[in-house]
Amino acid sequence: MVIQRMKQKPFFGLALVLCLALGNVTAKDAAEREEAGKLPMQELRAFAEIFGRIKQDYVEPVDDRELLEFAIRGMLSGLDPHSSYLNAAEFKELQVGTSGEFGGLGIEVGMEDGFVKVISPIDDTPAQKAGVKAGDLIIRLDDHPIKGMRLDEAVKLMRGRPGSTVTLTIVRDEVEKPIKIEIERAVIKVASVRGRMLDEGFGYLRISHFQSRTTEDMLQELSKLKQRSGGRLKGLVLDLRNNPGGVLNGAVAVSDAFLSDGIIVYTQGRSEDSRLNFTAAPDDVLAGASLVVLVNGGSASASEIVAGALQDHRRAIIMGSQTFGKGSVQTIIPVNQHSGIKLTTARYFTPSGRSIQAEGITPDISLSNVKISGVKQSKVGRLKEADLTGHLDKGAAETGGKSGSGKKNGNGKNGLPLVEKDYQLNEALNLLKGLYILGQKGEG
Repeated sequence: MVIQRMKQKPFFGLALVLCLALGNVTAKDAAEREEAGKLPMQELRAFAEIFGRIKQDYVEPVDDRELLEFAIRGMLSGLDPHSSYLNAAEFKELQVGTSGEFGGLGIEVGMEDGFVKVISPIDDTPAQKAGVKAGDLIIRLDDHPIKGMRLDEAVKLMRGRPGSTVTLTIVRDEVEKPIKIEIERAVIKVASVRGRMLDEGFGYLRISHFQSRTTEDMLQELSKLKQRSGGRLKGLVLDLRNNPGGVLNGAVAVSDAFLSDGIIVYTQGRSEDSRLNFTAAPDDVLAGASLVVLVNGGSASASEIVAGALQDHRRAIIMGSQTFGKGSVQTIIPVNQHSGIKLTTARYFTPSGRSIQAEGITPDISLSNVKISGVKQSKVGRLKEADLTGHLDKGAAETGGKSGSGKKNGNGKNGLPLVEKDYQLNEALNLLKGLYILGQKGEG
């Protein structure tokens, strides 16, 4: 989760001044400062000593600026997996990342045990089409081992000229041997919201990534679904599976669309600037219609904010599996016009005060990721009452009543039933139908 803060904090000069000034600090001064808890002078002396040794004895000459950048990178990467230094290219890339168009393979990644871990492949991108899955560990890129690389170095190798290829060597939990997947790079244009009707009156919205335009696009898709349903939906499935997160304001606005009051999310950190509360405005775009949210282990950050807010307010039923558990806020702090740092400054909490960090959202209804295959029907049909010789006619009912439509859940591509194409989505639709029927009986 990223927030930008437009502050400039020059630290190159500070680091250099600290190194040079240490030579003038007496042992007595150091002891007094350590007792006062201001600066760990012994460690700073060690830093200056190591800096000097590298300058003097390293096998090749190293530029001072480059050495200081290495030191800053190490300092930030040692804090947590999400804090980092951003040079000019990385700083620019971060600005582009929320716009919805960038070059590469189309995967959200992090670091785990020295390897690149796939948080989630993005919908309709080369990585997803090639079969990359959430949870995969990338151990090699072409002939380059990942172990020992920084995350930004690995990302740089994955990106390149559209049309060129890269081979990923992947370790996957359920597979004994590493898998090699060749992927053709492309310009990634991510449509973050897609929608369709699942059945009469029941809609489906898929949010693959939270971008600056996500809420606007979602409202447009909802408007289309309502029109197809005669002005109002009976229920909606919001699919956040393998959604790695994105822009905080997008998650807040999407949650707000379905809530009419109360806290959506709040953040807490050490500084006053990091403490923020986000609350809902008095409206609900579904006008109270039932809502089911699908999540899984690839649902992270912003998608967890949405799931947590809707769950705490009892506005939606969360279905699927435990989410990723990325519940920290990163603030982008410019150092100068061309570089900055991404620093973890707060944790975010759901309306009831739950911290999602390293824990995730637990679904209300747990669903396994299974594949359902249809059973071939016997050529000899089942015997029914109507087949028996001399059976009674059905007769006329004394009172009129409504009968079911007899419709089955909508078919997917190639005529496959929804349950075979997407078991979890089929279960969500069945739940929505049940909630709608109960609501109708309650009104009656």
